[in-house]
Amino acid sequence: MRQGDYVTRKSYGGDIVFRIERIEHLSAILRGVDYRLLADAPLTDLTKTVPPAEAIDHPRSGTPEFREAFRRLALAQVQLQEKNQQTVGHKQKVQVLHNSYFEVPGKVLHLDGDPAYLRKCMQLYGELRVPAEGFFIPESQMAEALQRLLPQIKPDIVVITGHDGILKHRLSGGLTNLSSYKNSQNFVNAVHVARQFERNRDALIVVAGACQSHFEALLRAGANFASSPGRILIHALDPLSIAAKLSYTSVKETISMLDIVDLTVTGLDGLGGVETRGSYRMGVPGIQHAEESV
Repeated sequence: MRQGDYVTRKSYGGDIVFRIERIEHLSAILRGVDYRLLADAPLTDLTKTVPPAEAIDHPRSGTPEFREAFRRLALAQVQLQEKNQQTVGHKQKVQVLHNSYFEVPGKVLHLDGDPAYLRKCMQLYGELRVPAEGFFIPESQMAEALQRLLPQIKPDIVVITGHDGILKHRLSGGLTNLSSYKNSQNFVNAVHVARQFERNRDALIVVAGACQSHFEALLRAGANFASSPGRILIHALDPLSIAAKLSYTSVKETISMLDIVDLTVTGLDGLGGVETRGSYRMGVPGIQHAEESV
């Protein structure tokens, strides 16, 4: 076994594919391939495997469930454009041209504790036309990084995610204690920084958490949407789906988790949150790009 190998755990029936992050003595630190889970296991418990074709960091990545969620996100954007064209056409009472309005979708700042997930998320933000800036930041450094990045980038939406998990050997307090989680405290610290920068949950939308994260603590810290109410594994791209939808939801509309649950793979056990206004704005008239002089 060596760093970068794809493995499963014998003790869990090989249910999840991991990538070995590093090896410490006779144990390995593992990062989920499709799920935002951080775990550790003895080397003797591991079996080498090949990455599944639908793995997040595989060129043909995308589980059927996520492909369906992505299709719905793209369809929602088309429907929004059609609604805008109808609105502008009705007001002008003339034939609507493609450039009769312009779009200002919400800007996303995406902090990710996994570089492979970050690369995939940035690719998908691009395909969905979501303005986004992404940074690979270890979970323990996210709070400090946000102090620098928030005033620099001034996003409408911030995604704080990476890897998490419930510790095998927990202290007193069980699942209510933040010390029972690998990275929930780091995510909570980062959310606190975001809320110190902007208290209004509609002015700065925060999506936070990973697999099995302390959902209630993240909401108390000020997140709009967080994982994981059911302490389950969440799909690696679920935070992106929520952020992309909010980026293309009008500021005149308020959405709840019930409105966007079908855009996630893991549903209400995986993510939850509070009613939140979108961050998309339509502008008129359409912006004409000046032709270069010849």
